Amino acid sequence: MKYPMEELLPYSLLALFVLAVFYGIYFAKMLAQKRRGIRTRQIGQRKEKSIHTVELLMSMATLGVVIAQLLSIALGWSCLATNARFTGFGTGMIGDLIFLLSVLSMKDSWRAGIPDQDRTELVTSGIYRFSRNPAFLGFDLMYIGVMLMYCNLLTVPLTVFAIVMLHLQILQEERYLEETFGAAYREYKRHTFRYLGRR
Repeated sequence: MKYPMEELLPYSLLALFVLAVFYGIYFAKMLAQKRRGIRTRQIGQRKEKSIHTVELLMSMATLGVVIAQLLSIALGWSCLATNARFTGFGTGMIGDLIFLLSVLSMKDSWRAGIPDQDRTELVTSGIYRFSRNPAFLGFDLMYIGVMLMYCNLLTVPLTVFAIVMLHLQILQEERYLEETFGAAYREYKRHTFRYLGRR
């Protein structure tokens, strides 16, 4: 269903706010690390074909879902009622907050993609005490939030695809972390859930 633009204007501003906060955090962190000589974005840099393929597909999925979100906001494509939009805004903002806490906790160990030769530290403090992958959880909640605000035949499949690709990236990163940090990472896995919670 396409709602009149004047009816959707407040929701479009809220959806744009969710996106602006999220990507503001993302690019501010990347810029701050670049100033310290750290290459944050390492997607598709690994030589192993399986890692390279998943990272490139994840990159395409995350770009595609943003384009779908912005197009849906601009054209007012939404099929859900007002209460779903309020729920979506709240979910998106929770995603933004979780993402912010994750990049702050990671400090200079934060990377987009699996680093090839760039050694990072194993971070288990801050929000990482409650989630092994809070940055990805933040992405998922932000995507779901905007999808609830602008739910249509474009945003739903692309949101699902992006979430699936992020999950496959998590599985690759967990293998990398276990190879790199060994027993310390296995012990961390025993106590902290992949997405949210502690044993």
